[in-house]
This record gives sequence, C-alpha cells and structure tokens, in this order.
Amino acid sequence: MPQARTTPRVAVLGAGSWGTALAALACAQAPTLVWARNPATAQEINTRHRNEHYLPGLALPQNLQAADQLSQAMAFALGDDSAPALIILGVPVRGLAQTCLDLARHLPAGRRQPVLVVWTCKGFQHESGLLPHQIAQQNLPDHAWLGRAVLSGPSFALEVAKGLPVALTLASEPAAMAHVALDALHGTQARLYTSSDIIGVEVGGALKNIMAIACGIADALGLGHNARAALITRGLAEMQRLGVALGGQAETFFGLAGLGDLVLTATGELSRNRQVGLALGAGQSLDSILATGITAEGVRCASAALAMGRAHHVDLPITEAVCQILFHQLSPRQAVSELLARGAKQESS
Repeated sequence: MPQARTTPRVAVLGAGSWGTALAALACAQAPTLVWARNPATAQEINTRHRNEHYLPGLALPQNLQAADQLSQAMAFALGDDSAPALIILGVPVRGLAQTCLDLARHLPAGRRQPVLVVWTCKGFQHESGLLPHQIAQQNLPDHAWLGRAVLSGPSFALEVAKGLPVALTLASEPAAMAHVALDALHGTQARLYTSSDIIGVEVGGALKNIMAIACGIADALGLGHNARAALITRGLAEMQRLGVALGGQAETFFGLAGLGDLVLTATGELSRNRQVGLALGAGQSLDSILATGITAEGVRCASAALAMGRAHHVDLPITEAVCQILFHQLSPRQAVSELLARGAKQESS
C-alpha cells in the first residue's frame, strides 16, 4: 500500500495581487503564510483579513497568516522537517534574483523532506535576456532535496482570490517533486497539469504579454474581431517559434501556458498588457501610460524577446511591431500597415 503523503507547509514570498491570491488558494489545503515587505500589509492580512491595496474589497481566508520578516516566513515553511515545504516566489522578474539570494541564505544545510521553489513571474530579465529558470539556477544552491518549478497559465489574480475555478500548468525539475505543489494547490478551485517543459512554459508566459499589447492596440484602432483572431493565431506561431529555438517543446504552446494564457491576456478586461495596448492605440504615449502606475510585463520584456529572436534567427514580426510602437515612436496605424505589407507566405508555425 502506498504511503500517505504529508501536507506541505507553504510560504508565499510577495504579497502583491498574485502572491496573495495564491496564498488564499493554498491555505484551503495547507498551512500557509505570506510574506509582505510592508509591515502594514502583513498586519492588515492578519487582523482584517484584507489586502486592500492589491485586492480591494475582497475578504481573505481567516486562516491565512502573514509576516513582514523573511526569516519568519522561512521558519514557518522549513521549521517542521517532517513535512515538505512549498515556497512560492510571487515577485516580478526584476526582483527574482535578489529574492532567490535572500531565500538561499535561509535554506538549511540538509533536509529529510523536499523543498519545492516555484516562481510565477513571466518575462525575460531586461539586462541579460535570461529566463526565470536561468536566474533561479544562478542564485539558488543545488541540493538533492531542493526542486525548482514554474507555475503559469490563464489566470487573473482577482478571480483566483474570489475562489473562481482556474487551470494552471506546473513545470518542475525534478518531475518527482511536482507533488509538493499539487498537494497544496490542486483540487479545491484549481486544477494543475504537470509538465517537464520549463522553457516552453516560460517563453509562453513571456511572449503572450507582448501579443496582448498588440491585440489591445488593434482593438483601440477598431480593426475588428478578424484582426484580433489573426493576431492571436500568428502571435501563437511567434511564441512557438522562439520557444522551440530556445529548447522548448512545440506542443506546450497549444496548452494552458501557451494558447490558454494568450487568449485570456489578449481578450480579458483585467489584462494589464491589453490595457496598455488599448491606451497606445488611443494615442497615449508610453510614458503617460506608465506614469499611471500600471505594471505590464509585456513592456519590460518586448525588447529582450526581440533581441533573443534575432540572436536565434527567429522571425518575430508582431513583437518587432510592438517594439517599434513602444520604443521608437512608430504610430500604431503605420505599424499595422507594415505588418499587412509583408510578403505572402505559406502558413506554418
């Protein structure tokens, strides 16, 4: 008879909208603590069961705990060596390296139970072009008991925090450690599918944001549903081309972390990247859009994705058009004209 698994202890590092939503999801099945940099945020979660700055008006589970010291979060997750630990990094790409370094300082020399570190950020590191798994490799130690994974897929934080159903992809290394995340996240309102294709999942998560900006621009210009469908379809082809060139698997891009996330981000009203595109198409400058405080990873990773495509001789026409609009003052209508003027070709991925 197979031995029953022990429920993992969960620490979510980062109390933004997505980190808080995942913490709310996890605490339905596992002891969970979320780490907030701001002491006021941690106190609000502990006493009022709210995170008004990121999830206004939403009640959080009363058993969700919070702390403003990283040492407290790590002691919570790792303090019981008889239980696995799930550490979710709810930080953006630009903060991933430092968070991994900070996390590494709190890891013990040895453990009996596995520790799975899962990141949720989407994009390339702006300066180096590194994907999140490469950043984690550089900044986390190698232990037989330490696993690494990416969690991605079509998911708005607000809907997850409300308890609405969601399906996600978890790509882990080693694959045998995926159960740590499944035991904490799968089976309440969330369905998790496992994968071994970390590269494909990460590239899908990065490029779908760029395609969502393009779709927002097209919708603001009134180009219609036909144009949006074309951008989604050809955008998916770009995602797959670059992902395969970087070592990902082609089939990953037809799943949740590829097509699923692309459709949601390109069409959903809660999509920040789509909102950036809508504003650009309406004639606003990028500086004025970003001055409102909106955070859109597609803006941050567009130039890195284009550079990666050129380095691997991968044609990324939609990504290039978005970069021209974002960084080189090409008008959205002129960018559309140039895309349409491209030579005819046989349809393929």
